[in-house]
Amino acid sequence: MKQKIAMAATQKILFLPHAIKQMSRPDRMITTDEVREAVLLGEIIEEYPDDQRGESCLVIKAVENRIIHVVCAPKSE
Repeated sequence: MKQKIAMAATQKILFLPHAIKQMSRPDRMITTDEVREAVLLGEIIEEYPDDQRGESCLVIKAVENRIIHVVCAPKSE
């Protein structure tokens, strides 16, 4: 799964409205670069093989002295 995520993320990362809303909260202000770092270098802590959006997982990474978690659902397109 980690390899699928990295391959997809090197092509494109799609930020859904929920993610953008959470990233731009004044108490968070998470950048797209921080998300990219978490996706590419983070650790998978949960896998969701039967997710309605397709196979996905939860990735976590310490970035700039804070913990970032990202739900990833790699797509071939």
